[in-house]
Amino acid sequence: MIFGFPRFATLLVFFFLVLGCQTKVKKTEKVSAKVLVNSFQFPKFNSVPKSFSPHYYDSISAFYRNRIAEDFNGMFLIAKNGEIVYERYKGFANEKFNKRVDKHTPLHVASISKVVTALIICKLVDSNQVVLDKDIRSYLPEIMYEGITVRMLLNHRSGIPYYGYFPYTIWPATKNLTNQKIIQLLNQYKMPLYFPPNSQFSYCNTNYALLALIAERVTQKKFPKIAKEFIFEPLGMTDSFINDGRQNSDTIARSYDSRNRLEPFTNLDGIYGDKNLYTTARDLLKLDKATYSNDFLSASIKKEIFRGYSYERKGKSNYGLGFRMREDKGKSSLFFHTGWWHGNTGCYASLRKDTICMIIISNHYTKKVFGINRLSTLFGNYPYEPLIDTKENFIKPNDAKSQMTEAIRKKKP
Repeated sequence: MIFGFPRFATLLVFFFLVLGCQTKVKKTEKVSAKVLVNSFQFPKFNSVPKSFSPHYYDSISAFYRNRIAEDFNGMFLIAKNGEIVYERYKGFANEKFNKRVDKHTPLHVASISKVVTALIICKLVDSNQVVLDKDIRSYLPEIMYEGITVRMLLNHRSGIPYYGYFPYTIWPATKNLTNQKIIQLLNQYKMPLYFPPNSQFSYCNTNYALLALIAERVTQKKFPKIAKEFIFEPLGMTDSFINDGRQNSDTIARSYDSRNRLEPFTNLDGIYGDKNLYTTARDLLKLDKATYSNDFLSASIKKEIFRGYSYERKGKSNYGLGFRMREDKGKSSLFFHTGWWHGNTGCYASLRKDTICMIIISNHYTKKVFGINRLSTLFGNYPYEPLIDTKENFIKPNDAKSQMTEAIRKKKP
């Protein structure tokens, strides 16, 4: 009896601990990110000051007119506090059907798609369905690599090889490649990592193709549906969708090269997570607004998203979780993502200190889109060289009075 009761008590405690753990697991399984976003409301920003629009409108207009407009085909939008202060739409989404680009025309934003993929994973983290620092084999048990975490996929520190080289080596260029097939080929050919996990940064689309698979395994849904339920529907992004290859036809916006020649679809165009988001500037603005809300993303996960992870090399460029970064001591950090796939290029930038959103998307290949980040110097102290006061650029509103005073002073005898 002396040993029996403690043993019984121990078993009883163990029973309730197991029962408690099982209960917790069930609760975790029942948590749905969809439930979390259904109660979402856009954050309330201060109204844009009346003095903002007239002052900045002229400068933004000059930037667009002198640096973007000529031969541009796509959409350009600048917003302050969630309100559009400038937008332009130009050119054709599909020349075969004479379909012009307008505010409701979804364009392929290439790697800007990674922002949506990262936010989906982070929402799964918020709902306890994914753990950032858990080995990816917990979700993709068939993959052969050890020591790679979900976070390392998000911040491009995994070392996993790029699938884009497969058609030139181990995969027929005429046969469509899929997300799942990527894992099979990595395993089949025992492809070594480029470097030990988390030892350095190397931007790689494979990371985000695998993240899309993780989301599918956890939710038991296809990625286009996940994006629709977690992001597009709750935020009212009615002109957005994920193309899994089945929409590759003349019915959607097509891609053109710099000489206006149609870019054909390839065997890599069915892979998603790293690309294949079709959206509009206005829908991306809704997404940007949502990232300021703790109802959409917890404050704790946003701290993980909006910080750099790769400091092995000196420089101003870095990468968070789904966002590129530009940072410099004493200056405000700029969070953004660029995109380039076939003739589709674009840039989405979030100036979080000043609640400015800048978006430019083109389906006719151009490098102009990558220069939009320099416009950030109009709104605050960001780590770019200020645009010079010339006819080709613009006068910063805050400096206009002092520059005019200086010009008058120099003219005095």
